[in-house]
Amino acid sequence: MKLFIRILLLVSITTILVIFVNYPKLNILAGYSAKNTASSVFLGKRALAFTDTTDNNFSPVNLATDAINIKKKFAEASVFNLLTRKAIYRKGLGSVLTLTEADETADYLTPKRSNPNNLIPYPYGNADQKDTLFNNINYPKLNKTVSSIFGKNQTRAVVVIYKDQIIAEKYANGFTKDSRLLGWSMTKSVLSTVFGVLQYQNKIKVTDKAPIKAWQNDNRKNISVHNLLQMNSGLAWDENYDEISDATKMLFLERDMTKMQVQKPLTGKINGSWNYSSGTSNLLSGIVRSQFKTHQEYLDFWYTELIDKIGMNSMVIEADLAGNFVASSYAWATPRDWGKFGLLYLHRGNWNGSQVFSEKWADYVATPTPSSNGLYGAQFWLNTKGQMKDVPKTMYFADGYQGQRVYILPEQDLVIVRIALSWMDENTFLKGILESIN
Repeated sequence: MKLFIRILLLVSITTILVIFVNYPKLNILAGYSAKNTASSVFLGKRALAFTDTTDNNFSPVNLATDAINIKKKFAEASVFNLLTRKAIYRKGLGSVLTLTEADETADYLTPKRSNPNNLIPYPYGNADQKDTLFNNINYPKLNKTVSSIFGKNQTRAVVVIYKDQIIAEKYANGFTKDSRLLGWSMTKSVLSTVFGVLQYQNKIKVTDKAPIKAWQNDNRKNISVHNLLQMNSGLAWDENYDEISDATKMLFLERDMTKMQVQKPLTGKINGSWNYSSGTSNLLSGIVRSQFKTHQEYLDFWYTELIDKIGMNSMVIEADLAGNFVASSYAWATPRDWGKFGLLYLHRGNWNGSQVFSEKWADYVATPTPSSNGLYGAQFWLNTKGQMKDVPKTMYFADGYQGQRVYILPEQDLVIVRIALSWMDENTFLKGILESIN
């Protein structure tokens, strides 16, 4: 009996130690599941069962048990009944993880939005396009190429736009042209565009030093907005989603996501140490906020001067508990609206006769960052070294976790949108589309 008690005590102590060591991971794991569930159900308009069997079905997220309250608009996720996280839905701001009970009833401002134009044909409105057939397109080959990445690659949507016309469009079961889908880090490219708009309106110069008070007494005072846009500030940051890292702590534990990168020291050379950082993107969101006298002006600007201005009316950028847009990760929109975003760059900032940002901004975001080996511009990814060997080197793209993409091919007058849950052979896919257009 004494031996049995000792064994039981040893097992109990071991269990407690395992829980203690892994508790922070469980916190982030439950946070991911609760946040993703709330956003999928209340923004994406998908059922809980659908979300659990598609969005949250990968390891270790599938260890969490999810529940929703439709009436009160929140989701909860627990892991082994040891820890529960809650995410609430706020109209206009999307879903956010709570940190205290007070967060659930706090007042918040929301952005003012414009109504969609449903009379003008896509892309300048949302009405159906007139049927247009191009003699130089091999439609069977095009459709075969698009279909080839569905199923095993977990593609949810593809939209191919040529000369402002949708020439191919396909959706997985459960999705339509009206489905709002998460772009993950494609949100960074939206953020960059906001800076392009601000600069075009003479509200900011990206070559100026970053207006961060905490940096004024050390070498960080020499970091420019430009350095931040290019992820080339030299600041420390750990962008690791497999472990507890700066990125995971920011997204699932922080009230104000604009502050974590501010607190990091210089560990590299300014303009000579490229380091991909979601913290930098959210710091930049904070810099945008500092350009306005009121919080309401900050919230409205993104929509009135960019998102709604080009008719991306489905887009919602989710905000943190402090009211900052989470510019690193959380923009949702229909695939067609993601296509409009690509077309804005294809047309070098001109939208149906109205200039949204300078033509030079399109060149700027596609200019390689020093020390990025030609991979990265200003919150956009590049193909300047021919990483995709059968794709033009002038192609650049918005890139998001699990294979979200908006490809912009200026020389081909082409925008391609792909929304998915896994990566694919991009070169083969894009090559097939290009070969279908003579």
